[in-house]
Amino acid sequence: MHRESNAATMELAICSYSFHRLLKAGQHDIFKYITDCKELGCTQLDPWNGHLAPLNHDGPVSFADTEFMEKVEEAADVSGLPWGLLAVDGAHIYEPGETARAANRARAYRWLEIAGTLGFEQLRIDAGGPEEMPDEAFRIIVEGYNDLIARARPMGIQILFENHFGPTVVPDNCVRLCESVEGLRMLLDTHNFKPELRDEGRQKCAEFASATHIKTFNFDDAGNEVTPDEKVEEAIGILIDSDYKGVWGIESVPADGDEYAGARKTIDLIKRVVG
Repeated sequence: MHRESNAATMELAICSYSFHRLLKAGQHDIFKYITDCKELGCTQLDPWNGHLAPLNHDGPVSFADTEFMEKVEEAADVSGLPWGLLAVDGAHIYEPGETARAANRARAYRWLEIAGTLGFEQLRIDAGGPEEMPDEAFRIIVEGYNDLIARARPMGIQILFENHFGPTVVPDNCVRLCESVEGLRMLLDTHNFKPELRDEGRQKCAEFASATHIKTFNFDDAGNEVTPDEKVEEAIGILIDSDYKGVWGIESVPADGDEYAGARKTIDLIKRVVG
């Protein structure tokens, strides 16, 4: 399902990783995720590929995969919510060996095909690689993103990377990638930079953000995120000051384990800060 414009509505999404504990316990799946997003007031669907377990295999898209996608698409149509950002684990660009790199690239192509079939607007593929991002790793990562962006552009899909692990926990590496690859943008997670570089990362990378994971852990009774050094409201403010125009995406990981409450409280916090 594709988006209908509604400028008066704040655009909100919940990454389905926010329900990963319920998923692991067998109490959640992609269909429950879709109905939950509708009930929570989201304006689009941002699943993590862990919620698309039947599609998590190598090889070409099969008849069974197509049947599953048709059921998922039907559920999305019933909800009235469009597909937004698909966050993919296990298809990162860099691996030290050529065989592993080729396998990951094939997975990225496969998820790009799936994203195109369902009608996603954005696809997150991680960079991978050593934290220091030496020249050879940088060259491989740049080549990989150039390849994926060229394949995704005719499909109307934007390729994003996230500050997630490896080189992208360092803000200067994120900036270097965005400035070196035409069309590459960030899924900015407000938490995932190296702790001592988190404030720097939020400031330096906000201008490159085309999607967010507003990360929350702990709330007080007044609905404030109170995890030491997180400063989530400040992070949202930095994005606003940088003229962020994307969807306010949420990745709540509540310390108390109540994933529904974590999602609701994060939505309320964003609405209060963004206005």
